[in-house]
Amino acid sequence: MKTNYAVDVRNIRKEFGKGHAKVVAIDDVSMQAGTGEVLLILGPSGSGKTTLLSMIGCILTPTSGEILVNGENVSKMPENSLPRVRKKHIGFVFQSFNLLKSLTAQENVEVALNLNGIKGKEAKEKAGKILAEVGLGKRLDFYPADLSGGEKQRVSIARAIINNPKIVLADEPTGNLDSKAGHKIAEILRDLAKKHEATVIIVTHDNRIENIADRIIYLEDGTIKKQEVKE
Repeated sequence: MKTNYAVDVRNIRKEFGKGHAKVVAIDDVSMQAGTGEVLLILGPSGSGKTTLLSMIGCILTPTSGEILVNGENVSKMPENSLPRVRKKHIGFVFQSFNLLKSLTAQENVEVALNLNGIKGKEAKEKAGKILAEVGLGKRLDFYPADLSGGEKQRVSIARAIINNPKIVLADEPTGNLDSKAGHKIAEILRDLAKKHEATVIIVTHDNRIENIADRIIYLEDGTIKKQEVKE
């Protein structure tokens, strides 16, 4: 089964619970995202955005349907194979940053490199370079407690892309930021998609960042209500 998309979601459904307690979080959703594209998935709380992103990110498995990530049918893989896909193809950006408080900005990014076998001087140089790219070249030795919310999210983005993933998944990346900082983060994600030819998928309820997207999907009650291509 082949696909020309970095992400190809085909008629997926996700159920939680059974019987009278069953909840359908995602219902017959199909969508695609191409290389270098910024796709925004907009919807209110409880619309299924994070569930959908978690399935694309190989954290959750769909109840039915198929998901292809860079041509690999991850929905049919055994669970112990999914960490390899996440490590090889996907970078994650979280609303709560998920930084290690005891490590500097540079060391937080180095950890991601260490997990891929890159250590020492090479890791330090690579981490410094990517942090400079997101505007934190003068904050390398700062700890998370000494960084603003926007700066923490830049560290999170640098960590997500340091191993050159083809897909970056961002879950409410502007949710804890003010309007100015949030828009700057959205612009950084857009620029990285173009420069690194990565597919960036952002789920959010923040319609202030619509202008950075190539395409917008509106999700409500677990289904796609409409799609919009931005000029």
